[in-house]
Amino acid sequence: MKRKANSGSTLLLSLWVLVLLSAVILAWAKTIDQEIRVSRELNFGLVAKAMAHSGAAVALHPLVSRQTPLLGNTFGDRGYRATITGEGGKLNLNWLLQGEDPNRISLLRLYLEDRGLTLEQTDALVDSMLDWVGPAGLTHLNGAPEIPGYSPPHRPFASVEEVRLVRNSGPLVAQPGWQDDFTLYSLGPIDLLAAPLRVLRLLPGMGEDRAKLFLKVRQGPDGIDGTPDDHIFTGIAEIQSVLGMNQAQFAAMGPLVGVNDPTMRIRSLGWQGNVSRQLDVVARKSGATPVIFLWQEL
Repeated sequence: MKRKANSGSTLLLSLWVLVLLSAVILAWAKTIDQEIRVSRELNFGLVAKAMAHSGAAVALHPLVSRQTPLLGNTFGDRGYRATITGEGGKLNLNWLLQGEDPNRISLLRLYLEDRGLTLEQTDALVDSMLDWVGPAGLTHLNGAPEIPGYSPPHRPFASVEEVRLVRNSGPLVAQPGWQDDFTLYSLGPIDLLAAPLRVLRLLPGMGEDRAKLFLKVRQGPDGIDGTPDDHIFTGIAEIQSVLGMNQAQFAAMGPLVGVNDPTMRIRSLGWQGNVSRQLDVVARKSGATPVIFLWQEL
């Protein structure tokens, strides 16, 4: 009986050891599988990043435009797709404030009012921005005086995000997407071939309906800027004709606008399998070698 009891205990102990070993092996197998997955994701991520860089390199070439087929390419389960949009369609904040030109300041004020700021809020923010970039010792009527803890640098804005540091900017920066309307990289004048509806409709003589009709022609059948089916204008005369403006109306808008600003925003998406990487670049393509202002990997 004692011998049988010992045999039974040994068997139970052996089974328990087998269960423990099975659990350990299973956990080890899961760990190995997870490491393989992580390694695979890392490898795929590196390939996707390389693909995104390839798309950006193609888009940065001086001879490449939105109509160039090589902006998109696939190689089996990997590939890239790059888009090019004009940065000149945004409001260049430093250009608007430079020299306190009344036409440019008026455009900035119209934008802020279109964003929903009251007259008092607009006056306060515009004057505070002018104090930010203006010389020391000069405070505008509705600006924010220099006090301990607040001292404008008296230089052009170094980044769009600096607007958050300006006194009286709260009503603007509390709104989503306000940063997307501004730039510091363009040549200045609003590029009619790149400006969105929000900016176009603020221009003298433009209005909502005229801006929408112009966009419909400019963006082509797909209704999206920066794609191969965008309309290619033959010159200023065709733009004026599409806008339906007479010479006097077009001339009134002239100091604020331009066409074909060489500053471009490139967004390149690269992928392998289900792993993707994105690269955003802002560059000025005005010569053999583009000038890079922004290089952001996402």
